[in-house]
Amino acid sequence: MRVLIFSTAYLPLIGGAEIAVKEITGRIKDIEFDLITARLDRVLPRQEKIGRVNVFRVGFGTKLDKFLLPFFGFFKALSLNRKNNYSVAWSIMASQGSLAASFFKMFFSEKKLLLNMQEGDEEEHLKRYALDNEALFKIFVQPIHRLAIKKADYITAISASLKKRAVSSGARCEIAIVPNGVDINKFSIFLPTGQAGNFQFSINELKKKLGIENDEKVIITVSRLVKKNGIEDLIRAMELLLKEKPEPKCKLLVIGGGELEGRLKELSEELNLKERILFLGSVPHNEVPRYLWISDVFIRPSLSEGLGNVFLEAMAAGIPVIATPVGGIPDFLVDGETGLFCRPGNPESIKDRLNHLLNDGDLLERLILNGKKKVKEKYNWTLIAEEYSQIFKEILEK
Repeated sequence: MRVLIFSTAYLPLIGGAEIAVKEITGRIKDIEFDLITARLDRVLPRQEKIGRVNVFRVGFGTKLDKFLLPFFGFFKALSLNRKNNYSVAWSIMASQGSLAASFFKMFFSEKKLLLNMQEGDEEEHLKRYALDNEALFKIFVQPIHRLAIKKADYITAISASLKKRAVSSGARCEIAIVPNGVDINKFSIFLPTGQAGNFQFSINELKKKLGIENDEKVIITVSRLVKKNGIEDLIRAMELLLKEKPEPKCKLLVIGGGELEGRLKELSEELNLKERILFLGSVPHNEVPRYLWISDVFIRPSLSEGLGNVFLEAMAAGIPVIATPVGGIPDFLVDGETGLFCRPGNPESIKDRLNHLLNDGDLLERLILNGKKKVKEKYNWTLIAEEYSQIFKEILEK
């Protein structure tokens, strides 16, 4: 079997969807994978092999490439199909790449289209493409966004909320919930042998490098610095937390970049939190575990979320999680059992949850144990890849 993947972005650009493709394709040995994506940056080669995937980038190497992807990607797919005669087109998210996949499906009606829904933003977020005009959005943007959902022969959604969204968007096919996962060994502070004390790096050295005292608690968020991830609410919660008596000794690590980075740094200075909040910028994905391992609490007070790979990664790393009950998060987080919920858009609630967790050792240990157990049993990439392998075979049999 040979599968053609359509993805608006791909490695080395990293997000939950890109990691999912890499992890799944790397574990399915009896299928050949090619992938079409937008080039987006002139330094990226037009063609290369990453893991088990042959990557083909189309466009001029600018940010406009994602808007050209529906057309350039379709024509590239026609060219590749003449040589490889693909069995299945696999679209990652209902985005610009899915339009190219939909055109491919319309041109080759006998080929199967599998759509993987990974969206972290609500559909309303797409109104920006219609100048925030409701009528223009419903006439032009929404039908284009939903095209792949209606054309798909099979849909996988990473959460129950996204399955519900697919149904309400006009899906006419079978829909399975197949979550994203975690490389357990990569995020475990112990080596695969599991021997206690066999640490992969020195916690004290990294803390010293960052200027963190041994008696300080470390709160961490790994997030794109965009509105939906609620980092402004987290910063305002830190201000409230540090007004508690006695004042807690803690620092917040912010890993990630994005359009709000400058504004969030300014806010931390305005609130006199410059010494308490460390903006570390974007960090390579393979280095994220090191920062999780020096932390006491992971939090991302999202306003919307498809699933949230990084929550699962924190749980696998043995870090208790605070999150909001939005999108796919309730699929894996049970309040008081595998994590704690705070209210979205509410710094006071965020502060209360942080304060509670930092001062309740029994609760903290329970969340760590239950979180690691949940990830191991349900969110293991090996199990998820096996499920995808069966789905590909099922699609062809139908």
